[in-house]
Amino acid sequence: MSRELPFLSVIVPALNEAESLPSLLDALGEILDCEVFVVDGGSTDGTVQQAEQRGVTVLPSAPGRARQMNTGAERALGEVFWFLHADTTFPDGAGVAVHALRDAVSRGDRAWGRFDVRLSGRRGIFRLVAAMMNLRSRLSGIATGDQGIFITRAAFDAVGGWPDQPLMEDIELSRRLKRSVGRPACLRTWLVTSSRRWEQQGAWRTIWLMWRLRLAYWLGANPDWLARLYRGDV
Repeated sequence: MSRELPFLSVIVPALNEAESLPSLLDALGEILDCEVFVVDGGSTDGTVQQAEQRGVTVLPSAPGRARQMNTGAERALGEVFWFLHADTTFPDGAGVAVHALRDAVSRGDRAWGRFDVRLSGRRGIFRLVAAMMNLRSRLSGIATGDQGIFITRAAFDAVGGWPDQPLMEDIELSRRLKRSVGRPACLRTWLVTSSRRWEQQGAWRTIWLMWRLRLAYWLGANPDWLARLYRGDV
């Protein structure tokens, strides 16, 4: 007897996320009718061991978030792919998020979507950043990876998966999905993502950098050059 295919395939790209990943995987463990893949880009800090201890399938991959997520999608069996960053947490529980996702997909008028997001830091600037991210996404129909993008298998295949580029892959995927299958479902259920980059690099400095990167990308800048700028190599 063949087993029933899962409704949801959760795909988590990871690189040296041993500190953040256990919390996400423990939360996902409460979800029924799903499979979870951690796609590792060459971690050296125990990320793989943390996933294996929780019975999660670990897939090796060349580093690069888009490549890692495509590697996961190639193995996934679910009707819907849900791409989560390793530092994602669920303030109301993973089950609440999955219920909202399932409702959005089952209505049939949206083939992809994303969640509202909060940043983990307590400073007021972090609440402002998150509010602006959510508003911009709702108005533009462009989603970011921090917002837990979910896509039906058919829509994912229609756009050829994640674009193989080192930065702005979420922006480019959103563009292609909008052209192919329409605007996203913008769910008001919250996910929380780490504010560590803003805290380490400085909140206003990071905001300025991200706006520069987005503007440059819209103007046609090469994603490889933008990735170098993001890392501080130029």
